[in-house]
Amino acid sequence: MTETLAFGSVDTVLGRLLVGATETGVGWLGWKDTPGTRARAAARFGLPVVEDPGRVAPALDGLRAYFTGTEHAFGLPVDWRLTSPVQRRVLAALYESVPYGKVVTYGELGELSGAGVPAQAIGQVMGSNPVPLIVPCHRVVASNGLGGYSGGSGVEVKRWLLTMEGSIPATLDWDLATAP
Repeated sequence: MTETLAFGSVDTVLGRLLVGATETGVGWLGWKDTPGTRARAAARFGLPVVEDPGRVAPALDGLRAYFTGTEHAFGLPVDWRLTSPVQRRVLAALYESVPYGKVVTYGELGELSGAGVPAQAIGQVMGSNPVPLIVPCHRVVASNGLGGYSGGSGVEVKRWLLTMEGSIPATLDWDLATAP
């Protein structure tokens, strides 16, 4: 049996997110759902695309719950095929060890993963994460502040996510229903 890729999308306060899942697990989360985004994801996987709403439903339901504050752990199987062995080791350590409401520095994640790479390289791994939010790269911060973020509209999305999770204090004008 040939493996396949199924797509689904969900509307959130941060926009319409695209999820791609194989029979193995969730392997893609894109910040936009456009034909071009779907085509790029399909090309990276190199798998035939099928309609399978049931396959992506757990991830879409988890994202809906996450953005309402009712879901704190996705607990979904992840298809790591778009990652190198080092990326997989770092991202798996993050997914398994840094829960909702907690943060870890780039250097701490490097040590935690045992990947033997410096903090700067951990930042590059976070920037190449094919499953952001579900594999929570927004929870990885610099030792002297937030650090960077390539998801959504950038570091303000990271700040918003960490505020939603209670990792950093909300400003008086912060609102769960209003995206950065």
